Amino acid sequence: MPIAQQGSVNTTSLIVPDLYVQIVPPQNLVLNGVPTNVVGVVGTASWGPVDEPAIVGSMADYAQVFGSIVPRKYDLGTQVATAVQQGAQSFRCVRVTDGTDAAAHAVVPGTNASFAAAYTGSLGNSITLSLGAGSQPNTWKLSVLLPGFAPEVYDGLGGNGAAFWTGLAAAVNTGMGPQRGPSALVVASTGGSTASPARFSLGLGSSSAGADGALAVGSAQLIGADVPTRNGLYALRGQGCGIALLADCADPTTWTIQARFGLQEGIYMILTTPAGDTIANAVASIAAAGLDSYSAKLMFGDWLWWSDQVNNTVRLVSPQGFTAGRLANLSPEQSSLNKQIYGIIGSQRTGTPGSGQNTAYSSADLSALLGAGIDVICNPQPAGSFWGVRGGRNTSSVQATNGDDYTRLTNYIAETLAAGMGQYVGQVINSNLFNRIRSTQLSFLNNMLGQGLLGSTDGSLPFSVICDTSNNPPSRTGLGYVQSDAQVQYQAINERFIVNVEGGQTVQVSRQTLPNGQVN
Repeated sequence: MPIAQQGSVNTTSLIVPDLYVQIVPPQNLVLNGVPTNVVGVVGTASWGPVDEPAIVGSMADYAQVFGSIVPRKYDLGTQVATAVQQGAQSFRCVRVTDGTDAAAHAVVPGTNASFAAAYTGSLGNSITLSLGAGSQPNTWKLSVLLPGFAPEVYDGLGGNGAAFWTGLAAAVNTGMGPQRGPSALVVASTGGSTASPARFSLGLGSSSAGADGALAVGSAQLIGADVPTRNGLYALRGQGCGIALLADCADPTTWTIQARFGLQEGIYMILTTPAGDTIANAVASIAAAGLDSYSAKLMFGDWLWWSDQVNNTVRLVSPQGFTAGRLANLSPEQSSLNKQIYGIIGSQRTGTPGSGQNTAYSSADLSALLGAGIDVICNPQPAGSFWGVRGGRNTSSVQATNGDDYTRLTNYIAETLAAGMGQYVGQVINSNLFNRIRSTQLSFLNNMLGQGLLGSTDGSLPFSVICDTSNNPPSRTGLGYVQSDAQVQYQAINERFIVNVEGGQTVQVSRQTLPNGQVN
């Protein structure tokens, strides 16, 4: 009684009388949408891997991977923190340096043995190491401590001379079994030491201090290079980000580069103009840069005052993290327009509370910005006195594609199809294949309709999928081509709400009697 997968046995050439069981895979396959809330952030930090995307879900996660927020320009943690305040919970973070970053290093007194921080950065200077008596007779215990991190203790170290230092290095670098894995903080080296072990306590940066390599970071390091070992922005390739930003990067020469990357990866890039920018300069800058793409959202350089609780200071930060975080916490069919943003104390234009400065945006100001494809965070909003994104626009000059909703919903649908429809490549072309392709896409679009991501004003079906002989003639299928054509109607965003009121002593009010007898 052979059991086989369907398609693995030629059932027209069977000889032996028997029962043949074939496992038939589901014919109507379904697509699960890709995440739209993943935010990619590129910037500097005081710890952690360089040019390697790291998964972060909270500020506690961030501190464990990259250390604390640093009050400086291009800081990775600042953008993550402002996005977290808006509800963002999934990040791919890339740390960049100017090449001068160094790992903290210390040599054990009286020996050639040494320890180096696991990563470059100034945080490594806070690591302390101590060697003392172990819990068992004639053994030693090494403790590795860094504030905010779990202590690492290597107990039961034995031996003498070279054997001791070899054993200590092996314990630190490879672990001591399931209960005590390798160190996440330091790397040990014997240095060929043969000295007898003795108690010590030392700070890791005592021989050579760790450095962040952040002082000379600029747009070049943030953009990086699309080489085999990708760095900077290009390290975000294939990371599933729906939104991304280069921390505090206000260089207009990078805008079209970022927009092109966004188109390639299906990422909504959040850009900013320089701090303290003027409307006239911002409008001139976007025109000079030639930025006109639905893949990029350019925020006006009215940077925001934000309370940095970690460093106990009020700082001026770019609007990128706030915007990215708010978008990440919205379904892709939604616009950032008129949605409250949290954690903002004030802006350069409006000042901080009590400053006496209060310069609101006029209709002419907003018209100039939005007309040029530049959005802005300001207060008030149409719904009330709170901070929010005022336009919900990207930089596209085409009315049909210049909304947040167009960018994110288009990327969502395209990325979902790219992730799931490849299963049909390599299959035999026939009417059954056409039906399954069409069924898969219709199922996905129906799920979107049921969840409110799609809809229509008259209740009609807002999508169609064609995959049959009408768009797949034998002249094409004979060459191995199959084509599926889908049309999807998005829901528009209410940007201009007009309420007409007719009032006066001479107004004649017409009333309608409803079926239940009520007067309307």
